[in-house]
Amino acid sequence: MARQPVVLRQTDKATVLLDNEPENPLQAAERDIIALGIAVAAIIMLVGTGGSVLPKVMDALFGDGSRPDVLLVNALLLNIALIIFGWRRYSELTREIAERRRAEERAKLLAATDPLTQCLNRRSMLNATEELRTRATMRGEAVAYCMMDLDNFKQINDMHGHPIGDAVLVMFCERARALLPKGAPMARLGGDEFAFVMPYPAGYPERVDDLVIRVFETLAQPFRLPELTVEITLSIGLSTDHDADGMIGLVVDAGTLMQRADMALYHAKKQGRNRYFWFEPSMESELRFRNQLETGIRRGLARGEFVPFYEQQVDLDSGELVGFEMLARWRSPQLGVISPDIFVPIAEEIGLINEMSERLMEQAFADAREWDDSLTLSINISPVQLRDPWFAQRLLKKLIEAGFPPQRLEIEITESCLHENVGLVRSMITSLRNQGVKISLDDFGTGYSSLEQLRTLPFDRLKIDRSFVSELSQPGGRSRIVEAIVSLGRGLDLPLTAEGVEDEQILEALKSMGRLKAQGYFYGQPEDAEAVRARLGAAGRLNHGLTAGAKQSPRKVSGNPSTICRNANP
Repeated sequence: MARQPVVLRQTDKATVLLDNEPENPLQAAERDIIALGIAVAAIIMLVGTGGSVLPKVMDALFGDGSRPDVLLVNALLLNIALIIFGWRRYSELTREIAERRRAEERAKLLAATDPLTQCLNRRSMLNATEELRTRATMRGEAVAYCMMDLDNFKQINDMHGHPIGDAVLVMFCERARALLPKGAPMARLGGDEFAFVMPYPAGYPERVDDLVIRVFETLAQPFRLPELTVEITLSIGLSTDHDADGMIGLVVDAGTLMQRADMALYHAKKQGRNRYFWFEPSMESELRFRNQLETGIRRGLARGEFVPFYEQQVDLDSGELVGFEMLARWRSPQLGVISPDIFVPIAEEIGLINEMSERLMEQAFADAREWDDSLTLSINISPVQLRDPWFAQRLLKKLIEAGFPPQRLEIEITESCLHENVGLVRSMITSLRNQGVKISLDDFGTGYSSLEQLRTLPFDRLKIDRSFVSELSQPGGRSRIVEAIVSLGRGLDLPLTAEGVEDEQILEALKSMGRLKAQGYFYGQPEDAEAVRARLGAAGRLNHGLTAGAKQSPRKVSGNPSTICRNANP
C-alpha cells in the first residue's frame, strides 16, 4: 500500500509534524465511496461504448468490415483501465479498514486486560463489577467482591527471578478461574493482587465462603514448575453490596466494594496472613485511625512530640536503684500520651523507626548525663535498626557526641533479631561490647533462641519476660519457667533482670531465687525526664558537676566517622 502523506497538525501553540499519521476512518470511507463510484461509472460507459465498438472490432478481425473509430476504441480502453483502478482502490481501502478495526479491537483488548494472565485489569474491573451488580440486582441477587493477595510473593521474585514468579501467577490464575462461577469476572489489580466478583443468593453468604475455602485448598497444592516447586499462601478480603438490613444493590457502588474488600484484605494480613475476612465497619474506622496515626507520627517527629520515659531498675538484694530503662512515649496534642505498642510497629512499617530511635537516644543520653555515675541506662533496639550494618558505628558516634560513657549503656535486643541475620547481629554486638556497651537479650523465653546462640553470642544479661514473671502472683507463687531461666542464667554465668514486677508476692518469690535485678510497676510508673530528675535530686543521686551550673556541652566530633571508634564498623 502506498505511503501516506506527511500531515501538518495545527495546535494552539505550535504546528506539529506528524509523519505517516493514520487516516481518519471517515475519510477512508469517503474515499472508498468515490473509488467505487468511479468503477461503477466506468462499467456503465463500458457497456455504452462496448456495444458499438466490439462488433466493429470483430468484423475488422475477420475482414468483413471497416476499422472501428479510434476515439471509441480509446474510450473503451480507458473505461477498462478505470474499472481496474477503481476495483483495486476499493479492495485496498476495504482491507485497510479491516486492518484498522482489528488493530482497534486489539488495542481495546490490551487496554482492558493484563497481558501476562489475560485477566481484566483494575480499570476494566470496575466496569465489569458495575455491570454484574446491575444484572444481579434485577434478579434479586447480591454481589460479593473478593480481593486476593499472594503472601510474601516478593520473596519468590527475589529468590528465583521474575520468570518463575510470572509462571506462578499464570498457574494461580488458571486454578482460580477453574473454580469461579460462569460469567464471574476476574482481574489482576497489580503485582500479586487479584480480584473476582460473583453473584450469590441474597442472605446466603456461606456460598461465597465455600468458594473461598476451595480457593485456599487449591492454592495449598504446590506449584510444580520444570525448574522447582513453589509453595505459597493467600490472604483474602471480601465485601458485599447486601447490607445487614437486607437491602440489595443500593448500598455501595463498584468502587466502594473494591475499597472495602481492600480493607478486609489489609485486616487479614494484619492478623497473620493465610486467612480471609469479610468487611466490617470497624475495619474502616481502624484504617482511618491508622492513617491518622501515620500522619501524626510524621508531624510529631518534626515537632519533637516523641519523648523518653524512664522505668526504674532495682537490685533485689539491696533494694537500691541501679538504673533506668528508656521507654518511648508519644505526647500527641490530639490523642494524648500514646504507648510504643501502638506507634512503634507503624513507625517500622513506614520507615521512620531509625530517625525516631536516634532522636530518642540523643535525648536519653543528655538526660542520663545528669544522673549519678552509678546509674545505668537501658535502651531497646528495634529489629529494623539491626538490619542496618552501620548501626553500631552511628550509636557509638552519638555516645561520643553526647559525652555519655558507653560503660553505663545497656542495649536490649529481642530474640527475633537473632534469626534475621545472626552474622550481622554478632558483628554489631562484638563492636559495641569492645567499646564497653553491655548487651542484654530481652524477653527471653518468648522467641526461638537456642543454647548454642546463648553460648556463642556475647550477651551480658538475660531479661525474663513479664508473661513468665506474672505467673509468680498465682497461688503458690511458683513458676517453673522462671526457675528454669534463672538456673540457665547461673549455668551460663549471665546476670538476670525480671520484668513485670507488680506486687509484693512476685517480689518475694524472685528474692528467693538469688541475685536479680527487677523492674515493674511495683516500683512506680515510668516517668519523664523532669520527674526522674526530681526523684534523683531528692535522693542526692544527681551528677552535681553537671547540674550545679551550666551543663557541659556535648563533644563535637570531627574527621572521618569510621575513625571515631575502633572496631565500630561491623
